[in-house]
Amino acid sequence: MAEIERDSGQSRHGLRILILSGITATFAAAAPTMALPVLFAEIAEDLGLSLVQIGAVWGTASFAGLFTSLLGGVIGDRFGTRRTLSAACLLLGLAGASRGLSNSLATLTATVFLTGLLTAAIPMNLHKVCATWFTGMRLGRANAVVSGGMALGFMLGSLASAAFLSPWLGGWRHVLYLYGATTVLLSVPWALTRATPRQVDQVPGEPATPSIRRSLAHVARLRNVWVLGVALLGIGGSIQGLLGYLPLYLRGIGWPATSADAALAGFHGISLLAVFPLAMLSDRVRSRRKVLIAAALATACGIGLLSVVDGVVIWIAVLMAGVVRDGFMSVFVTTLTEVEGVGAAYAGTALGLALTLYRIGALIAPPLGNSLAAYGPRSPFLLWAGMALVGLAMLSFLRRETKPSSCSSPL
Repeated sequence: MAEIERDSGQSRHGLRILILSGITATFAAAAPTMALPVLFAEIAEDLGLSLVQIGAVWGTASFAGLFTSLLGGVIGDRFGTRRTLSAACLLLGLAGASRGLSNSLATLTATVFLTGLLTAAIPMNLHKVCATWFTGMRLGRANAVVSGGMALGFMLGSLASAAFLSPWLGGWRHVLYLYGATTVLLSVPWALTRATPRQVDQVPGEPATPSIRRSLAHVARLRNVWVLGVALLGIGGSIQGLLGYLPLYLRGIGWPATSADAALAGFHGISLLAVFPLAMLSDRVRSRRKVLIAAALATACGIGLLSVVDGVVIWIAVLMAGVVRDGFMSVFVTTLTEVEGVGAAYAGTALGLALTLYRIGALIAPPLGNSLAAYGPRSPFLLWAGMALVGLAMLSFLRRETKPSSCSSPL
């Protein structure tokens, strides 16, 4: 009886942790990030920035993540997610608010870089929380909650930041101050959460809390981690470029500002609606790889269509590219966690490595794509569609080396 009560208590606490993880994904990682693209027109006018400079600033956050994506995951594996997330939220809130103090290209770039350093430490630790508290089908659905939280934050950030918050608060600077304060507050509940409910999965012969060097050496030997990471480089980079450029492109071809922002919000809104169905589909079809391939194909087709369509068909292309965005990430993270040799013990490090590769793609895609606008406003979409196809091709190299789950053979 005592054991049943203990398990029930752990289950309730696990649910609270999962809710906190989703809220953190929404208001600390996603909404403050996606506020920038819709605020760029206002920021560019205020600071006198060009289109290429905007693309470079947008890519700066991804460049910063190169330095902390891997390190953030390793630190989470070594010191625990509770302390890592509490410290990261506190520092991220302060850094995010500092973006509002920018008065030139140099200061904006510096503050966006600092914010990107800390934002990169959040996602893999949230997914490590899921890997620690949940297994089997529950793991896939827990990851979907975090990915859904990201989608919700992306939608709210793109829909509300310029259209509602900026006029209400008195400009783009105050919007960034608000997001910063919210993120600082989220550090408090993470500091108060209790330890993990169970020992995380261990690789035979490895210590329960591996050293940073051991974690890096172990994960670096896993072929499937590299394959998935390179695939995310292409697919994630293409989406990063699209998100920074789309509102500016739509305004440039004559769309009202509210409609351009609504298109970006629609991208994230349909992604939010599809995240749970895609996660459950990957369990039902007993092949996460097939779901990842189908999602990557939809992304490439949607971005590619934007290079040739006009009018209302643009909405169809945007929704096609967006419908699988966060569902893809949910299935991707679950697949990576289930790779043989990863598990909960090395989830942070493996996700950190994959996200570091993603950051490389996200760094080069925005400025490179934006520079192609000199040959026509649709030209950037061709580059980003090609990057998505490269990621799609990489998924075919996945080997069947994942840990069996209670519900499926992931690949």
